[in-house]
Amino acid sequence: MKKKRYFAIALIHIAVTFVVLPLMSAQQASPRYTLTDLGTLGGPEGTLSFSAQILNNHGMFAGQHDTALTDLYYPNFNPFIYPFAKPLVQHASLFRDGVLFDLSGADNLQNSGAIWVNSVGHAVGIEENGLIDPFTGYPEVESRLWGNGEAMHLGNLGGNETLSVSINDRDQVVGFAANDVPDDLSFFGWGTQMRAFLWDKGTMVDLGSLGGPDSFAAYINNRGQIAGMSYTSYTPNPDTGIPTLDPFLWENGVMRHLSSLGGTLTFVGGLNERGSLIGQSFLPGDIDSHAVLWSNGQINDLQTLGGTSSEPTWLNNKDEVVGDSLLPGDVRHHGFLWRKGHLIDLGTVPGDKCSTAWSINSKSQIVGASGMCGIAVHAFLWENGKMHDLNQLIPEGVQLTYAVDINERGEIACLGRTNGHEEHDIRLFLLSPVADGVDVTADATAGREMKVPAGVVKLQQLRKTGKLKTLSD
Repeated sequence: MKKKRYFAIALIHIAVTFVVLPLMSAQQASPRYTLTDLGTLGGPEGTLSFSAQILNNHGMFAGQHDTALTDLYYPNFNPFIYPFAKPLVQHASLFRDGVLFDLSGADNLQNSGAIWVNSVGHAVGIEENGLIDPFTGYPEVESRLWGNGEAMHLGNLGGNETLSVSINDRDQVVGFAANDVPDDLSFFGWGTQMRAFLWDKGTMVDLGSLGGPDSFAAYINNRGQIAGMSYTSYTPNPDTGIPTLDPFLWENGVMRHLSSLGGTLTFVGGLNERGSLIGQSFLPGDIDSHAVLWSNGQINDLQTLGGTSSEPTWLNNKDEVVGDSLLPGDVRHHGFLWRKGHLIDLGTVPGDKCSTAWSINSKSQIVGASGMCGIAVHAFLWENGKMHDLNQLIPEGVQLTYAVDINERGEIACLGRTNGHEEHDIRLFLLSPVADGVDVTADATAGREMKVPAGVVKLQQLRKTGKLKTLSD
């Protein structure tokens, strides 16, 4: 099974193999999309966060792009910015109103990344501060909130590292931060305790823990409920080498300890507006794990598709859950939809062996990736019991490999590549459904429009002249 996504915070660079497929039959009735290439910030690649809200319902798209600036720390790097060393500086980005904005500013030599965007386009993430963490040896990062034309530093809890992970529509931010208390069990090797925080109206508050030294806040909804994980003691378990890690739901100043499936590791993977949570809970022995849903005070074991493990990635406000599960034999995995007690196998794009579902909206439209069990090849849309290869529904010359987020308008955030780029030059794309009323049974090439917005063209022109437009302009 693919690597476990223990936290929905990692900015993941995907190296994939692409295959351009032929157009679909003109007789096949399927949804169709216009395709927008978000452009670049001067470098070759872009990337984004998985299991996070990177696309809001107004089509604003948060991500991270290479610049043309040389990274002064290379080959040293902070793994929360990028999972491996790159020679170019990467900056947090926001695509809004047809323009790709550099949230860190064109001349900033510090790496940054945007992780979450709320309904008004305010984004949170992290940015290096120019210092080297004495415990880890890599560049330190600080929490950032980008909005209203400015970048705001959210403060800290006394330690060297602070990460903001998600933001609600009230501009309340959650994440985790190091304090100054020595901690031999520090989860990321920070040397001090790491604590869940809530930032609200200029103040950062330590949310405490479930009894151990470290805690993490990962999600906050518009009701102010916060989901996260915490050590429950200071005593390491012999099998894992760390204390028991359990989920919590924080509300009105109280951190409530949620149940698990009996193992010593449980990871939270999402929170909806009803206060329901998803996660991955290990069974006794900490070898196999199942996707779980906590709803109305109860834990629901979502089971598997016949294999030993399953993992959720997202849930909507109807408590429908998506993710992936191992099949019998523990080699292949398929995306799943869990709905009202039933686990549905989503299958794959024809010819592929594996798939993962990454997001679901309130219309039960599901997006994800299908491929060769470790190599994503085809971004997909699943709806009404059928899986569509999104590459069949867009212009030629682009190969989409990951569909990562879908909003209530049916717009889809994707990773992919255009012809003419190097094999691993990953780009970000926004798919927008063709307007209602178009006959989807008509010629499949009709409406298959490649859209490069005027704002992107203007941005490229400004960059060439040295007059780069930034969010504060």
